[in-house]
Amino acid sequence: MPIAACRRLPGLALAAALALVVAAPATASPETLKRSMSNILMGPFDIATAPVVAGQTLYRNLSDIDDSTGVRIFYPLPGYVWTTAVQTGAGVLRSVTGVLELIPGLFLLPFETDMEPLFDPAEDNEALVDVDLFLMNLKFGVDYTTTPF
Repeated sequence: MPIAACRRLPGLALAAALALVVAAPATASPETLKRSMSNILMGPFDIATAPVVAGQTLYRNLSDIDDSTGVRIFYPLPGYVWTTAVQTGAGVLRSVTGVLELIPGLFLLPFETDMEPLFDPAEDNEALVDVDLFLMNLKFGVDYTTTPF
């Protein structure tokens, strides 16, 4: 091997190493991880706001649905208790699904793909507070008992 070629060998090796190390532009999607963190952190707020959301839902249903007088008299108290329990259970379920989506969210972070939500109502239904921030979706007080249109 000529001496001139030997002098260029370290430079060529360095250039080849840099070409291998330099990555293509990142096209990662953090949506699964973002949803997971939102569900983990906002689930307890759903539980805390369950009585408020249950009261709003009950009021809306009694106003919009033409029920008999007997239903309007006897339904509100058991309906409020039932709806509060459903809202609380859904808040717990939201937190659990957030934990379940955390590991896949970490694994999918470098890739362009995302996982479908495990608990759609937290994404689709109306909420008392719904602000989409860069790191997470600040959404709590979700009405789990009303179907979105």
